[in-house]
Amino acid sequence: MQTTSYKGIELFLLFVLLPLSFLLDYAIVIKVILTLTGFVYILVLLKRSGLLKLRFPNKTYWKPFWKETSIKLAIVIIVTGLYVFFIAPDKLFSVLIKRPQLWIIILFVYTFLSVWPQEIIYRTFFYERYAGLINNKWLFVFINAILFSLAHLFLRSSLVQILTFLGGVLFAYTYQKTKSTTLVSIEHAIYGNWLFTVGMGEMLAFPGAD
Repeated sequence: MQTTSYKGIELFLLFVLLPLSFLLDYAIVIKVILTLTGFVYILVLLKRSGLLKLRFPNKTYWKPFWKETSIKLAIVIIVTGLYVFFIAPDKLFSVLIKRPQLWIIILFVYTFLSVWPQEIIYRTFFYERYAGLINNKWLFVFINAILFSLAHLFLRSSLVQILTFLGGVLFAYTYQKTKSTTLVSIEHAIYGNWLFTVGMGEMLAFPGAD
C-alpha cells in the first residue's frame, strides 16, 4: 500500500474514476455506497497515520492567516458581489433577507458536513498520501485544484467548475504553507458561506430563497 504504483492507481480510482463515474446514469444508492466506501478507506489510512485528530495550528500561523484571508475575502466579496449584481440582481442577498432561518441552517450544514470532509480528503489525505509523487510543489497545487474541481463535475455547472478550481488553488496553497486542516477548513467555510450569502447559492446547487 506504500509503493508508488499502488498510490498512483489509488489516486486514479478515488480522485478521477470515481468522480467521473457519477456522470453515468446508475443507481444513486450505488453512488452513495461507493462514496462512503472511499471516504471510510481514506479515514482508515489517516487514522493509521495519526492525522485523524483535531489539531490547532501553532499560534504563529494565526495572524498571517487572518491577514491573508481577509485580503482574499475582500477580493472575493467585490468580484462575486458585482457578478450577482449584474447577472442576477434579484438574487443579491435574497436568502439572507427572505429566508434567514434557511440561511443559518445552510451555513451550519455546509461548514461541518461539507467543508470538513472535503478538506480531510483533498488536503489532509491528498498531501499526506501523494505529495511524494510529484516534486514540483506548484504542479502539485495545480493537480490538487483540478481534481478538487473534478469532484464537483456531477453538478454539471461550468461556474461550479471554475469556482472550485480557483478555490482548490487557494486551499491547496494554504494547506501547503500551514499543514493545518483547521485553518484551510476555516478559509474554505468563509468563502463558501459568503457565496451562499451573496446570492450565488442557487447557481451552485444550494437551496434558494424561492
